[in-house]
Amino acid sequence: MDDDLSRPETVKEQLRSMGHRANKDLGQNFLIDPNTVARIVEVAEVEGRNVVEIGAGTGALTRPLADIARSVVAYEVDASLEAALADTLAGTDNVEVRIDDATTVDLQASLVNGTWAMVANLPYNVGTPILLTALQEAPRIDRFVVLVQREVGDRLLAAPGSRTYGVPSVIAGLHATGHLAFTVSPTVFEPQPNVDSAVVVLDRMEPSPHAAAAVRIAKTAFNQRRKMIRSSLRDLAETAEWIEAAGVDPTTRAEQVSPVQYVDLAASLEAG
Repeated sequence: MDDDLSRPETVKEQLRSMGHRANKDLGQNFLIDPNTVARIVEVAEVEGRNVVEIGAGTGALTRPLADIARSVVAYEVDASLEAALADTLAGTDNVEVRIDDATTVDLQASLVNGTWAMVANLPYNVGTPILLTALQEAPRIDRFVVLVQREVGDRLLAAPGSRTYGVPSVIAGLHATGHLAFTVSPTVFEPQPNVDSAVVVLDRMEPSPHAAAAVRIAKTAFNQRRKMIRSSLRDLAETAEWIEAAGVDPTTRAEQVSPVQYVDLAASLEAG
């Protein structure tokens, strides 16, 4: 691998030579620090594995992933970066670049031949929905190592009762175990964002058969998060008896209910 591929001056020169300016609408913040790239690849633990990357950019992360992975499928929505990717990935034979919008892709159907790990510097504006959708709908992806805004990482890993606990926390908690691997300074990006970032690791676990219903209940509860759940969930059943039957206090609020308790609520509601 050419160690210069993710050096700041190299990425910046690539973009400058193309006349490319970061597109805020696409959430583009290009990863330019080789040390951060190396740490992500190390944490990913994808030697010999299939890897899917969302938001390949200029390929600064794609190339080192390709050096150790069995195969890499790299999605990039910005067609103007195709030439830069081809240049960065020259000489590799295990990378497939897909110029496509990952928000519209069925990852479960489009990734074949075994299980996959998602390793990505996720676009800031669409990264969270892509990740949450993959957790719920793409079980073929069994490991996620993603660079996201620190605030997003905190929400994904938040515990019940915390300020950042919400629907993303419930979805992540129902489908994976996770931890924050390390935090990232704005200086590793071009252009620099106004917030810190973090690398989050999520390892898939088998969800409850009631997981989808539990997420729907959580969304309903958090839509009126200031109310007690006996009020916020009132439209789901005629009385609150099903809440009590689930072993959940009807006077609690959405942010106090754990992912497991949302599963219990779903099972209770289904039992009638």
